[in-house]
Amino acid sequence: MERRDDVGLPSRNSPLPFRLPMSFFQAILLAFETIRVQKLKSFFTVLGVTIGVTFLIAVVSIVGGMSRYMQDDLIGKLIAVNAFNLRRNPDINIGNVTEDEFRAWRRRPRIKDVDVLPVAASLAPEILWATESSDNLKVESSYARSRRMQTSTVSNDWFTIKKMGVTKGRLITPQEYSLGSPVVVIGQDVADHFFPSLEPVGRQLRIQSIPYTVIGVAEKQGSVFGQSLDKFVIAPEKAPLNRWVNPHGVIDQMVIQASNDVGMRDAMESARAVMRSRHHLHPSQPDDFALETSASALGFWNKLKSYLVVAGIALPTVGLVVGAIVIMNIMLVAVSERTFEIGIRKSLGARRKDILNQFLVESATLAIFGAILGILLGIGFAKGIAAVSPLPAAVEVWSIFVGVGVGAGVGIIAGIYPASRAALLDPVAAMRQET
Repeated sequence: MERRDDVGLPSRNSPLPFRLPMSFFQAILLAFETIRVQKLKSFFTVLGVTIGVTFLIAVVSIVGGMSRYMQDDLIGKLIAVNAFNLRRNPDINIGNVTEDEFRAWRRRPRIKDVDVLPVAASLAPEILWATESSDNLKVESSYARSRRMQTSTVSNDWFTIKKMGVTKGRLITPQEYSLGSPVVVIGQDVADHFFPSLEPVGRQLRIQSIPYTVIGVAEKQGSVFGQSLDKFVIAPEKAPLNRWVNPHGVIDQMVIQASNDVGMRDAMESARAVMRSRHHLHPSQPDDFALETSASALGFWNKLKSYLVVAGIALPTVGLVVGAIVIMNIMLVAVSERTFEIGIRKSLGARRKDILNQFLVESATLAIFGAILGILLGIGFAKGIAAVSPLPAAVEVWSIFVGVGVGAGVGIIAGIYPASRAALLDPVAAMRQET
């Protein structure tokens, strides 16, 4: 009959395929039994790993959420996909702009109406383009107090490029663009303020005391960092409003969109060549205009994100190192407390490899348990920050697997020395030591 000790290990005569799987699962069960019986001790054992993984998940979630927010909600709503803006100065400045840079920008020539057609002629036939000029002007209605709103004049393909539709009414027609008709499409916040509980389509807004007919209410655009994107009024480029948003013959920007990234890059080079020629720039002179894409607008954020990622790695590393030291010390104590048991196992046929694997599995199991706690706390921490602040959070699935992997790695590294000491114990000497 096969001999077994009181913890279920097989004898030396047991076949190898039977002994190793049992040792592996028994080590896992023994680790969970230790967690169950010694709850407080186990908690402090894995606390360092838990804190490290918590920071890792929280930082990755917040940085990931901010990155998606910046790309999709902030920059994505201001600059269309595969599009760029030809401007005098960059419109989106995330980061510090020096006084010298600002002064240099102010010395640049404005983008003019006469620049538009030469640039458009250099583009491929499938490229869409539109002009846009904006300012904050006084808007009034008969149903509410006047307010200053962002008012813009645009040309034909602007709504197509922005992929903006209407929830009520209609968009501006080609004939209205051509004639400069006094009609406007308004944002949802403008409709709510100036026409409370009323149907806005067909009613009038006065902009700088000039009456305009509301023909449509645009789809809701949402907000960026708590600032609504639905406070706008849009009129045709040739409407009387145009003389209020910019000096005669000047535009704020030309919006150009291709069907893909390659087409956009080609269009940018064509526009750059035309504008450099029109501004009589020598090859050694820098551009005196801006070609702004979503990537260029995100330049500062990408730089900031790299610092946040480094911090997200450095902070958890401190906790993980402390956690590894604690786990190693606890496992050394466990080896000392279970010396007699180790001697019994070796006398019944357990090899050094079996003892080594047993303690490594126990150490890794404890660390993984701490990592799982850290993952849960990290997700909760990130969601809590998102709930009480403007910072968004997006839990990255890969970070969960990384958290578990880091926990297992810390456990294995921390358990190597204690497991080696246990594996090298002499069975006879170990059995003489009573626990």
